[in-house]
Amino acid sequence: MGWDFETEPGYQKKLDWADEFVREEVEPLDQLWGHETFLPRDDTKRRILEPLKAEVKRQGLWATHLGPELGGQGYGQLKLALLNEILGRSPWASHVFGCQAPDTGNAEIIAHYGTTEQKERYLQPLLDGEMFSSYSMTEPQAGADPTRFTCRAVKDGDEWVIDGWKYFSSNAKVASFLIVMAVTDTEVSRYEGMSMFLVPTDTPGIKIERNVGLYGEAMNEGFHALIHYDGVRVPADALLGGEGQAFAVAQTRLGGGRIHHAMRTIGLAQKALDMMCERALSRETQGSRLADKQFVQGYIADSYAQLTQFRLFVLYTAWEIDKYNDYRKVRKDIATAKVVMPTVLHDIAWRAMQVHGALGTTNEMPFFQMIHGAGVMGLADGPTEVHKVTVAKQVLRGYKPSGDQWPTEWIPRKAEAAKAKFAEYLEHEVGNL
Repeated sequence: MGWDFETEPGYQKKLDWADEFVREEVEPLDQLWGHETFLPRDDTKRRILEPLKAEVKRQGLWATHLGPELGGQGYGQLKLALLNEILGRSPWASHVFGCQAPDTGNAEIIAHYGTTEQKERYLQPLLDGEMFSSYSMTEPQAGADPTRFTCRAVKDGDEWVIDGWKYFSSNAKVASFLIVMAVTDTEVSRYEGMSMFLVPTDTPGIKIERNVGLYGEAMNEGFHALIHYDGVRVPADALLGGEGQAFAVAQTRLGGGRIHHAMRTIGLAQKALDMMCERALSRETQGSRLADKQFVQGYIADSYAQLTQFRLFVLYTAWEIDKYNDYRKVRKDIATAKVVMPTVLHDIAWRAMQVHGALGTTNEMPFFQMIHGAGVMGLADGPTEVHKVTVAKQVLRGYKPSGDQWPTEWIPRKAEAAKAKFAEYLEHEVGNL
């Protein structure tokens, strides 16, 4: 029986190195260019970033989500989870370590489903951090409900013609290519009649109507595009994974993306808890430290309990993915992690903000950014409510209804069964009285 809560010494040494490296070398980048992680690299950024990435590669921690044949280490999801806890503290860290979203998920599906030509054209530059990508799936009228998607791709000779609208295509304005989900067969269900296409962003007919920003960002200066595909022509070899295979491709990508979000969220929530504890020990009011106030102690205890439970569950789910090598078999637990994730981050960041008082609400501290990020995580890669339905359905598959109108644990029937089971002994006992 194997059961261990320790990391093997060799990898723990790498994690310790990563922890110090991110703190000393990467987190300062967040202060210089916190909101520029997906902007094209200028000469200054290259001079700083390239040596950092080279050092990560020397340490064997570059693109750890991928196998050796693609330049990764083949460490698997569990080791990636332990590393991502560290990287989650810094927006720039995942870029320096070659595992930034959404490019990681896009790289994963190209690696899994792409042709040799597609991998040469798109995958290697993506892994090298020399290009960005965008996953163009959701639509204005449908959100994340694929049964309501209307963006069409129609075959015309040796080409496909894409027409329709897509919404919240993150990083489209800086991407070199888009992965577009479109309806290719209206005679079957959407689950069978949609396909994925690799589309360069300079293809004629791609019109970014608006770049939607998140809260606090200027109008039309955000990174989440509303795109009109107006007669966009792509060759037949732009298909990713084959005609009608969009859902198989999407589940591969989204399964990994969801659990990777959860991994990074652990690190961000831990950062909020660290700041809360430091503040509690540093600040005095009404005759004692905040750390001595029972309300604050309650905040710290609740936050520690929430984060520890979430962390252990994410690590378990990562272990399951490595064990089965099939996201579909772990769908219930991936969805559960996705459900729990935004609440954990929101609650801990909110408590930390409260402990910091007025300072916590300002733009001199990162708490509102964390809280807003929790709201985004509740919608990214599918709304929390949809995942709760998935979890419930998956859980219910392990049960069956009772045989009659009474529950299986109905006490009167169980009591009678117990008396019948031990009738011989009970009668003997009565006879001795």
